[in-house]
Amino acid sequence: MKVLRIVANIAAPDITSARRFYQDVLGLDVIMDHGWITTFGAARPMNVQVSVASEGGSGTPVPDLSIEVDDLDAAFTAMSAAGFSIEYGPADEPWGVRRFYVRDPLGRLVNILAHKN
Repeated sequence: MKVLRIVANIAAPDITSARRFYQDVLGLDVIMDHGWITTFGAARPMNVQVSVASEGGSGTPVPDLSIEVDDLDAAFTAMSAAGFSIEYGPADEPWGVRRFYVRDPLGRLVNILAHKN
């Protein structure tokens, strides 16, 4: 048996606000939309991982999602300009990432990160 896909499911009474965060600001594609469920993703292959954590590192809470981007400063600027609540960072972490935490419109804590070169 091989795992083919892992999908993070987030309960929401209204999916519309998620579209602004995940599609409009982060630039994810709508992979599937049935009205009651919308799946955001990328047309290109992505790495899929599941992390289990007792803390978020550097004394932060465990985020609900982690999203790696190619340009952290651009993501931070876009999230700030869109009015989303930045809750941590940006910070250069000792394990080699630069990141910030932001609340999505559904109240989920999202870790936006980029690996330092």
